[in-house]
Amino acid sequence: MKRFLCLWLLLVLCSLPATAEQLPAQIPDLLTAQEAQQTQPTPIPEARPWTVLPEPERPAFVPLLLAVAQEELGYVEGGNNYSKYGEWSGDPNAAWCAEFVCWCVDRTDQRNGLSLLNSVYPKYSGQNTGKEWFIARGRFLFRKAVCPDWGAQWLQGMDRNLMKNEYLPRSGDLLFFSYNAAGDTEHVALVEYCARHDDGQIYVHVLEGNNPDRVQRNHYLLDNSQILGYGLCEDIAGTTMRFGNTGDKVLALQKQLWELGYLEERHLTGTYGSHTRAAVANFQQEVMYEADANGIANLYTQQAIADLLDEQRYNSPASWLVTE
Repeated sequence: MKRFLCLWLLLVLCSLPATAEQLPAQIPDLLTAQEAQQTQPTPIPEARPWTVLPEPERPAFVPLLLAVAQEELGYVEGGNNYSKYGEWSGDPNAAWCAEFVCWCVDRTDQRNGLSLLNSVYPKYSGQNTGKEWFIARGRFLFRKAVCPDWGAQWLQGMDRNLMKNEYLPRSGDLLFFSYNAAGDTEHVALVEYCARHDDGQIYVHVLEGNNPDRVQRNHYLLDNSQILGYGLCEDIAGTTMRFGNTGDKVLALQKQLWELGYLEERHLTGTYGSHTRAAVANFQQEVMYEADANGIANLYTQQAIADLLDEQRYNSPASWLVTE
């Protein structure tokens, strides 16, 4: 009887299911589809086919502005071109690429107690208005590195003029498009970053509104012929100045010439008139020894003026005073 019970107990134990540790090795065909799916590793997101290019340290307001613009991604206009950005600007049915940028700047101001609108960025909607605003402040850099009616352009600290397509726009700059030979601005976007794509070329990545009916990301070749230039959010560019030009950089040049004794104080007008041209020509003859002085303040003339002014200030007795 005992022998029968032992035999019966052995048969029962052999008929029991395998342990959890043994199950996958012994009967993998019994795994449910759901269980099999759970055993697969989580897919790694595909890498973007580009490499973001490094850029100099940005002003503190730039990431704040980009964050506001990024929050608007996916916004779609309503009927008859309606947008909340146009409504904010005063025309609910306007073509709203500039209105989007200005709205983002204003929202950044409101959130962070800043005053960027109408100081770092213009509030505008009309064609060319934004471009002219930046030009007057010496902060519009053309893609071809030549400002019409002014002259060649460069970056501060350079000892030569920029070449066409050389400037890499930086986050926080505005990218202006022109679709005609006259150079009228017809679209604007906010630069997010520049990147080198797998095709080896550099693209400007932007956040833009009204393209064609929504806020979205986009990217354009750096040498795209429809890119007119960039409204810089920092004062980092220099531009040749000549008779007829008007703006902040002209006034700054006039103040330098006045301090050096080449221009009377009453001619500090911000307009490059005949007196300023004569002052620049006299400087070119006396200091730069140019026989054919033309009165045009190019890179080398502006550098010479700044260098002489630095030397004069250094040698001034006033600079020897020790203050606590």
